[in-house]
Amino acid sequence: MDNTTEGKWDSLPVKLNDGIMQTLNELGFTHMTPVQSACIPLFMRNKDVAAEAVTGSGKTLAFVIPIIEILIKREDKLKKMQVGALIVTPTRELALQISEVMGQFLLKFPQFRQILLIGGSNPIEDVEKFKEQGANILIATPGRLEDMFRRKADGLDLALSVKFLEVLVLDEADRLLDMGFEASLNVILGYLPKQRRTGLFSATQTQELEKLVRAGLRNPVRITVKEKGVAASCTQKTPTRLCNYYTICRAEDKFNSLVAFLRQHKHEKQLVFFSTCACVEYFGRALEALIKSVTIHCIHGKMKHKRNKIFSEFRSLKSGILVCTDVMARGIDIPEVHWVLQYDPPSCASAFVHRCGRTARIGNQGNAMVFLLPMEESYVTFLSINQKCPLEQMAPVSDVVDVLPKVKALALADRAMFDRGMRAFVSTVQAYAKHECSLIFRVKDLDFVALARGFALLRMPRMPELKGKNFPDFIETTTDTDNIRYKDKQREKLRQKLLIELKKKREERAAAPKRHNDKNKAWSKQKNRKDRRRKTAAKRNRDEGSDMDDEDMKELLKDTRLLKRLKKGQISEEDFEKQVTGGRGVVDHGVFL
Repeated sequence: MDNTTEGKWDSLPVKLNDGIMQTLNELGFTHMTPVQSACIPLFMRNKDVAAEAVTGSGKTLAFVIPIIEILIKREDKLKKMQVGALIVTPTRELALQISEVMGQFLLKFPQFRQILLIGGSNPIEDVEKFKEQGANILIATPGRLEDMFRRKADGLDLALSVKFLEVLVLDEADRLLDMGFEASLNVILGYLPKQRRTGLFSATQTQELEKLVRAGLRNPVRITVKEKGVAASCTQKTPTRLCNYYTICRAEDKFNSLVAFLRQHKHEKQLVFFSTCACVEYFGRALEALIKSVTIHCIHGKMKHKRNKIFSEFRSLKSGILVCTDVMARGIDIPEVHWVLQYDPPSCASAFVHRCGRTARIGNQGNAMVFLLPMEESYVTFLSINQKCPLEQMAPVSDVVDVLPKVKALALADRAMFDRGMRAFVSTVQAYAKHECSLIFRVKDLDFVALARGFALLRMPRMPELKGKNFPDFIETTTDTDNIRYKDKQREKLRQKLLIELKKKREERAAAPKRHNDKNKAWSKQKNRKDRRRKTAAKRNRDEGSDMDDEDMKELLKDTRLLKRLKKGQISEEDFEKQVTGGRGVVDHGVFL
């Protein structure tokens, strides 16, 4: 631990409260990290702080401890509805984690109450909880916090409560901006008093972040904590105790290699990153069926109410697998992660570093590995130069077994799995097309047949990138995919209803007399015809076979309403087909967190 510590807590130039020292001893934090020893004294001496430190360096305690110290020393004690400290963080998982740490310290200081304001819960419940219990420390995500400021009609005047604010902390500030929270942050800052202490913590510095520093901090002390033993000219952005590897494998062998690796390390704790929500849904289900006697959880940004519960459960495990998107890449502290596996390289290079940082935290040993296709090997050099992140090649995974026939069998047995596979493939191609390193990751270089085999697809999907292309080397299943049924009986019953209705409409259209050429008709009527053609073409371009959402009940209700509207003649058959099979949009299932 020598290369990650800066002496004991009593060596600080400012004396910490006995209750804080007791909690630190109980938690086993005997030594400070560099970011803690640099930030805590400055914060406690009324300085604004802008700190940049590698992921896993102990930034949370660097602001939790000063917050409590500042509130303890406040002359006028805070009342029930007076907020003395506000911590804003980009994700609910990170907010939960900070709340957990804060809660451990507040056990010694019962005079202070904290409240967690995050998405995934009913905002009215948050309002009622705040009104009933009050809070002196707020930990929040930007969207929910902005919403709370507008709840005066519900009896909560948060703008009045924050007039007593002493400390504002923006944690993972670069990610706050990356995720598009700049407008929300500006609204929030507008409610806060100018006379306050502000701490801005991030793993990277960007131009956008510099603007935020200038707008929100007064003459800040800038702190950059580098890894010891690394030359300043080539500062390594990942922890020094991280062993970072890459392995090269063909597209059709990639999932087999992943399964073999996970089976060989089934008694360890592992994170597996995919680029899209759709891939997490598909490959997560496949891994659950293929890897026995291991707890497997899935998390992505489209999950609403389940994310908090899943995150807490996985944190408490000694071993297990978490399949996730980049929603888990930043600031999240999961104890004793042995391996971080990147099945897909992330769309931006900085996310690569943050993914790796989920292991080897605060001086512990950890390992990370990224799976690359042969044509992507130059990405290793790019990372070494662009992110100061050297990688070592690992030999191909041994004892690989072909599990793809089993994945195909899952798709044949349940249409929901078939749907997930199609969505995952399409979302991967679209994510590939949007990769920031477009000189290396080029869609035109992709072998679609090999990729489809690696996804264990039963047939090639219909999508714009494949339009006009033939794939004689791809062997489709002999089974008519239209006959694959949903295991969920209610869902299958609705699908059969939809198919009958569509068949009936087609027959009616075929029996109807042919329309005459309408070139001489009124322009408005010609325009209607063009609109219908455009809608049909748009549907055909987007249609990938089936695109029902995984929230079964929600989609069942939605499709039932569409069916009723079709019967009443309120929507056309084209609109009906488009909304049922293609209108939900493949991108919604994939590229974003």
